[in-house]
Amino acid sequence: MPAVAGMFYPSSPESLKAEIEHSFLHRIGPGRLPRKPGGDRNPPSLISPHAGYVYSGPVAAHGYLQLENRIKPETVVILGPNHYGVGSPVSIYPSGEWVTPLGSVKVDEKLALKLAEISDVFTLDEFSHSREHSIEVQVPFLQYVLGEFKVLPICILDQSLETCIEVGGALAEALKNYRSFLLVASTDLTHYEPDEIAKQKDEMALQRIVELDVEGLYEVIRRHEISMCGYGPVAAVLEASKRLGASESEVLRHATSGDITGDRGAVVGYASIKIELGEK
Repeated sequence: MPAVAGMFYPSSPESLKAEIEHSFLHRIGPGRLPRKPGGDRNPPSLISPHAGYVYSGPVAAHGYLQLENRIKPETVVILGPNHYGVGSPVSIYPSGEWVTPLGSVKVDEKLALKLAEISDVFTLDEFSHSREHSIEVQVPFLQYVLGEFKVLPICILDQSLETCIEVGGALAEALKNYRSFLLVASTDLTHYEPDEIAKQKDEMALQRIVELDVEGLYEVIRRHEISMCGYGPVAAVLEASKRLGASESEVLRHATSGDITGDRGAVVGYASIKIELGEK
């Protein structure tokens, strides 16, 4: 069941759909609603923010617009950081359904078991997900754009470089025979610094992401004390995407909460990024 419906996004289906459409049409959003999936190109991997929709929804919409005119993914793997420090180091939600005001999404149990078979870095565990918002807030956007799909939520507490490279390698191995899939890394960028400083720090991290440079991302975060909360999920998706033939990456939109509210004294940074995979 949802942990943050009515807080991070509206709790009624009608209001939630309207909020998502507002995000697409917002002055910071892409300015139009997405067309349906259904092309012949693989969907790109995405990096998407996870604040309340009023703050980060318009930025997130840029990424989800990229799913139009693409092959519709059978399964969406969403990786998010564990903000609450509960549960296991790398937790896969093992089975059942995830519920939002827009309906329920089945968990890809087969993929969950396959990943646990490939690497013992994973634990099959529901508890780690019980309060976490970073994965949950992506699901309604996906429901709006894709309709039906399966989901595999992975909550990462241990964001060390070694662990996240292991996660990325296992994902690439498990997904290589899937007809179609989508990887989503959930992260916000710099937290609670003045707008100008936040954007400078964000740009340093974003440059490493665009270059698909996992080790460089960790180095720039350490050197410049960048308070990006989901660097581990980003690293895992970058690693998996590279192994699956990633050819290029692009920042679609970068903004801060100050661009929404006008308060630039202490902002949070958000970005939508796409990573194009090689054609099968």
